[in-house]
Amino acid sequence: MSRITALFFMIMFMIGTDTFLISPLLPTLQTMFGVPTETAGWMMGAYTLGSAAFALIAGPLSDGWDRKKVLLSGLACFAISTFLCGFAVDFWTMCLFRFLAGVSAAFTAPQVWASIPALVPPDKIGKALGVAYAGLAVSQALGVPIGSFLAASHWSVPFWTIGAYSLALAAAVFFAVPGMKPRVRQGVKPPVFTRYIPLLTSGKARGTFLAYFFVHLGSSAAFAFLGKWMADRFSLSVDETGYVIVFLGLGNFLGSLCSPYVTKALSPFRTMAAGMLIVAAAYAALPHASSVNVVKAVAFFIFAILGILFPLMVGLMNGLNPTIRGTISSLATSTMNAATTFGAWTAGALYAAFHGYSAVGLFTGLCVACSLLAFISSGVLSKQAEKAGSEAEPAL
Repeated sequence: MSRITALFFMIMFMIGTDTFLISPLLPTLQTMFGVPTETAGWMMGAYTLGSAAFALIAGPLSDGWDRKKVLLSGLACFAISTFLCGFAVDFWTMCLFRFLAGVSAAFTAPQVWASIPALVPPDKIGKALGVAYAGLAVSQALGVPIGSFLAASHWSVPFWTIGAYSLALAAAVFFAVPGMKPRVRQGVKPPVFTRYIPLLTSGKARGTFLAYFFVHLGSSAAFAFLGKWMADRFSLSVDETGYVIVFLGLGNFLGSLCSPYVTKALSPFRTMAAGMLIVAAAYAALPHASSVNVVKAVAFFIFAILGILFPLMVGLMNGLNPTIRGTISSLATSTMNAATTFGAWTAGALYAAFHGYSAVGLFTGLCVACSLLAFISSGVLSKQAEKAGSEAEPAL
């Protein structure tokens, strides 16, 4: 099982790195393709758009197929579409290939979260989820530096490198991951979108996804304008701001590794309650940091706690209904993307209206507090938390 867990870590690392990969390349690509700044952003948005648009379809479809085949196909397509980005000849071909990479990621990433409870022993699920999430955390820390380093020789090299490694991971999936047949009662496969009915009709599921939306809404708002605030407040350069982001990713990585141990020691309810309250207060206090070092310390602390909490959230959602984990994971991906979009827009409006980051910090703290209330009121932190991600019968 450790071999499969390590493989899932690398898959999430590649997907996460590809997400952040284009950020340091954007000025170069903008100049090369001759597009204005507001248009250049679509080279980043095309990936998220593809992921968000197809995540709701990918999940229900994958619940009716062999997860290994979906994971293998999605990862192979992800590798090819990312590799093709290195051959883009203009703005629109780059957007097309980035869109296809996002679509492929929408089929790939949910299979990782859904496969862990099916392949890992119940007492190891929390640790495996933490390791897989650590792949995203590490990519957040290293994605921008990796892209910058590889692009030193040529802008295409980062895309070719990620594509090649992803294709190698697809080969590893073929040999290392066992088949995972779908659970279909009486040999009948329900229509694709009817798989969402158990989630839409369950108060516990609605409350859990609302909580997940709120926490991403707040954290995305804070992250979106963190760089601008540090540049305005402390006159940091792009390179110096990137170093701070690396610091945040390291905190997230360490927190994700500690997540199963902290959750086991405190219980899911206490971990969620204490973590959310501390994060809400820290986000509200962050805009009042007196120096860059204080910002690094507070932000590292925030992201370390979020690294503890997010694997717990994924486990709680996967435990809602073991028969539709692909649907649950895909809905979580769409929820996260929607929250990220609204969070960035809200942060921009607040930053401009109140001339600074303080309103953004308060908004984020409020969103985190609302997330905690939604988690508690949903009831998912009571009995379901004790068996999150296990092979229990459907809890809805």
